[in-house]
Amino acid sequence: MPVLDKQGAQIWRRRTQGETLFRWFGWLIGAAVFVVCWQRISESTTWFFVWDAPRIANDIWTRATPPRWEYITQLGRPIWDTLNIATLGTLIALCLAVPVAFLAARNTTPSAWLVRPIALLIIVSTRSINSLIWALLLIAIIGPGVFAGVIAIAIRSIGFCAKLLYEAIEEIDQTQVEAITATGASRWQVMAYGIVPQILPAFAGVAVFRWDINIRESTVLGLVGAGGIGLQLSSSLNVLAWPQVSLILLVILVAVVISEWVSAKVRGAII
Repeated sequence: MPVLDKQGAQIWRRRTQGETLFRWFGWLIGAAVFVVCWQRISESTTWFFVWDAPRIANDIWTRATPPRWEYITQLGRPIWDTLNIATLGTLIALCLAVPVAFLAARNTTPSAWLVRPIALLIIVSTRSINSLIWALLLIAIIGPGVFAGVIAIAIRSIGFCAKLLYEAIEEIDQTQVEAITATGASRWQVMAYGIVPQILPAFAGVAVFRWDINIRESTVLGLVGAGGIGLQLSSSLNVLAWPQVSLILLVILVAVVISEWVSAKVRGAII
C-alpha cells in the first residue's frame, strides 16, 4: 500500500503498520509457545541418557556387525508371510474401498444427506487409526498370526484407497457421462461405461502405491504378534541377538527397495 514520506512522496509498503505489528505479535506468541513446550519436554527428559546415546549406539553397532549371515535361511518364510500380508490386505482393501468411494463421491452417491456422510465416516475412521493399533485389537479378538495382520492392513488401507478414488470420481469429465445418459442407458450402464473407464488409471495407481506402503507397514506388524518378519525381529530383540537384528533389518531394507522399484515400474507403465 502507498504511504507518504516527509517530502510527500509515495512509498510503497507490503503491509500496513497494523498488519506488521499483528505479524510480529503472532511470531511472539509462537516463540512463547515453543519455549513453554521445550520446558515441559526438558522436565520429562533424562538428559544423561541423551548425552550417552552416541556411546550406546556405537556399542550396539559393534555388537551387530557383522550380521549373522547363516540366519538368513530362517527368514525365507517370514519375509514371504510379510509379502502375503501386504498383498492380500491390499486386495481386500481395494474390494471394500471401491463401493465406499462411489458412495462418498458427490456425483455418484445415492444420498448426499444420509449415505455420503456414512461413507465419509468409514473413510475417516479407517484412516485415523494406525495399522499397529488395528493389529493389537484384532489379535485380542481373533488371536495372533498372519490373518490378524492381513485384516489390520486391509482395514487401514480402506480409507486411504477410498479417499483417493472418490476424489478421482468427482473429477471425471461429465461430458462422457451425459453422452451415455442421453442414449437412455441405465444408472449401472452409465457407471460401467462412463465413469469406470475414466478412473481405471487412478485405481491402478492407487492400488500399486498402497501396496508399496503396505509392504513397509507389514514388516513391523510382527512386533505385536501379527506375523511376518517383524515377529523374527521382535524375538531377536528380546534376546539381544544383535547380529540377527542387523541381518533382519538388511532383509527388510532389500524387500522395501525391491517393492519400491516394482511400484515405480508399474506406475510408470500405467501413466
